[in-house]
Amino acid sequence: MKSKAEHIHLIAFDVPWPANYGGVIDIFYKLKALHAQGVRVTLHCYQYGRDDSQELLQYADKVYYYKRRTFKNPFYSKLPYIVASRNTSELLENLLMDDDPILFEGLHCCYYLNHTLLKKRIKIVRTHNVEHEYYSKLEEVEDNFFKKYFFRIESERLKKFENQLKHASLVAAISPSDYTHFSKKFSQTFYLPAFHPNQEVNSLHGKGEYAFYHGNLSVGENDVAARFLVREVFDEPIFPLIIAGSHPSTELLKSLEGKEHIRLLNHLDSEEMLNYVRDAHVNILPTFQSTGIKLKLINSLYIGRFCLVNNLMVANTGLEDFCIVANSASQMKKEVKKLIKKEFSLADRDERKEVLEDGFSTFKNAGFLMEAIRSMKK
Repeated sequence: MKSKAEHIHLIAFDVPWPANYGGVIDIFYKLKALHAQGVRVTLHCYQYGRDDSQELLQYADKVYYYKRRTFKNPFYSKLPYIVASRNTSELLENLLMDDDPILFEGLHCCYYLNHTLLKKRIKIVRTHNVEHEYYSKLEEVEDNFFKKYFFRIESERLKKFENQLKHASLVAAISPSDYTHFSKKFSQTFYLPAFHPNQEVNSLHGKGEYAFYHGNLSVGENDVAARFLVREVFDEPIFPLIIAGSHPSTELLKSLEGKEHIRLLNHLDSEEMLNYVRDAHVNILPTFQSTGIKLKLINSLYIGRFCLVNNLMVANTGLEDFCIVANSASQMKKEVKKLIKKEFSLADRDERKEVLEDGFSTFKNAGFLMEAIRSMKK
């Protein structure tokens, strides 16, 4: 019979299937890796727009779904909206069915972190970002007045709520830079790399026929990055560019007019997206936020060829040596012109293998997480 140390509760801020954007990718492949380690997981999902998933039952012992609350006035609560909307009492009841460890995914799920009935439990918080910094950056790139004001207030609330992490037994930071931030305030912080779908580096050698940018375009940061590429880097037809992502803005669509060398692909599924990453000659990934770690960067290094980024995408990730870094539009344009003349070699691929397959192994990191949890029981 398995010991209780081999069972945990995992609270997800969204249904983590399909695993087609950053946060749920980390959750789903963490769940899958824990299952591969022989750990039994009871999965609790907050639900808003995603259906129940049979896929999750392959890796979780049980799956509970809770409707995420909505408020007509998102400024009503003193708590962050992303927290106050995830406070179902049924979740607490289900957590109290046993005494096993609880993994809270993001500040989003931490409404019950300091609840008196959970005081003696081992509680791990997986931080996906420095959330107040993330929302502050969303405010900077947002044009809509209402959304801009919401992001500002939410950032202020999240900065205060972050102090709740003192009630966590462990804080699992997703990136080295996030580890630096959280470890200054919470001594129980450790670095747990992002979980992802890759087992080994499988980049194709040779040349591809296009540059590729992908991201959820409904997120202001990604839409701004896409517009930057269209207007400033690929403003002339130096090389074909494909942009993939859902819900592009009107501004982005307008910027594409008359640019036949640029294609926009909407609503790709995760397999199609990975195929475009794999076949591209250059995965070009600028960002204007340095929070967390971008899972699209990890995927691009595991299965893509050349990876062209700016400092904010790659700084303090440990992945700088495997990317070409350019920070201005003119520098990026110059690097694209250089790269289209080069073939991606097997030696280029092998340089990545040791670092990625060791430090970012999902199986190893699931074991590392469980060892950290078990150490709390001693």
